[in-house]
Amino acid sequence: MPGRTECGELPFTTGTARAAAAWFLDQPLLLRHETVKGFDKDFRQRLGQLIPTIREVTARLPEHDVPAQVALAAIHQARRRLDEVKAVGLQGEVERVKRLARSVVALCDHYDSLTGVTVCLACDQPISGNAAWLPYDQISPSAGTGRSGRIHTGCAHTLRHTGTRHPSAPA
Repeated sequence: MPGRTECGELPFTTGTARAAAAWFLDQPLLLRHETVKGFDKDFRQRLGQLIPTIREVTARLPEHDVPAQVALAAIHQARRRLDEVKAVGLQGEVERVKRLARSVVALCDHYDSLTGVTVCLACDQPISGNAAWLPYDQISPSAGTGRSGRIHTGCAHTLRHTGTRHPSAPA
């Protein structure tokens, strides 16, 4: 496939793809039609690269590996979303492209998980093997849900300023 690197690697970072999709999902107002078309094209390209790459990674795992099976289910959902016909009107198109963006985020997460990449919950960039990091539990104010993971040591100050409590910060 053009643009691919080695077997099981992507020609882009999942952090940048995830960030673009998250930005699109966070927009409170309707974007211009041309902007939505540009994101549609970009998300389709990213999914076109993620799907075969994740398939390659899962093919090397045991047949009943649960994370691999979940990733394959996410691929199935992404393909259904890629097959959706263009919606009528700008609002419909934005909603359709948002579904593609959700698949980009999900497949980036699955790729990172399957390949052992740990992503900082604060800056959404990979935490390399020798980087200093801290454990982090992010609790949502609604429904008590949370997300556990790691953050770069240098990102800890960012979270404190946004009102999210760092585990080592005084209560």
